[in-house]
Amino acid sequence: MRKTILILLIALVPAWAMAAGPSIPLDKANINLHNKESLQRGAKLFVNYCLSCHSAQYQRYNRMARDLGLTEEQVAENLIFTGAQVGEQMNIAMSREDATRWFGAPPPDLTLVARSRGVDWLYTYLRTFYIDESRPFGVNNEVFPSVGMPHVLWELEGMKKATTETTVDKDGNPHTVITGYEMVKPGSLSPAEYDRSVRDLVAFMAYIGEPAQLERKRLGVWVLLFLVVLLVVSYLMKKEYWKDIH
Repeated sequence: MRKTILILLIALVPAWAMAAGPSIPLDKANINLHNKESLQRGAKLFVNYCLSCHSAQYQRYNRMARDLGLTEEQVAENLIFTGAQVGEQMNIAMSREDATRWFGAPPPDLTLVARSRGVDWLYTYLRTFYIDESRPFGVNNEVFPSVGMPHVLWELEGMKKATTETTVDKDGNPHTVITGYEMVKPGSLSPAEYDRSVRDLVAFMAYIGEPAQLERKRLGVWVLLFLVVLLVVSYLMKKEYWKDIH
């Protein structure tokens, strides 16, 4: 039995290492899913910069309209560019065959990425692209090194280079870490405006990961209150039923 447990623990070590995530500290996204204006801005960024390559196939346009305080007409006119109907899922026009031929593999669906990666990871990831001429798209990322994705928001943020520092460990092995960034080509937004835009985008991606989460949390409070009341009533009933025995 002990040997079986030991084998299972050894087998899980690589998975734990992968789950540990990046070694750099993540910035707090501080998103607000109650802020519908933020979610609307995030939806606009998502359909303009993400939905051309990445689908969100588990989310429907009309559900998005209802939850974000938009009409179906507003969504159809401003947020659908693929010819899809407002009741359809948020798919892309590019086929999987074309995506495989152009990129080597189809870009992943983004419906659940905020749940799998975390909003802080996404927020930091979208703000840590930097110039790296050795990469196919000319950029790299501090959170996701050697990522096979261009910096799609570069027109908004601009292009920056990383400042690095190299240290040598006790075994004589050099280690290079990123200490900061220097803007090379400014974008159309200031750093503060870009951070807010990324926060809006991450908030929208957190929303599509679980559209009913606010309702679930609201109902959860009432369920817990009901259970507390039920506990009190059950305890009083138990005392009443057993009073003659005890």
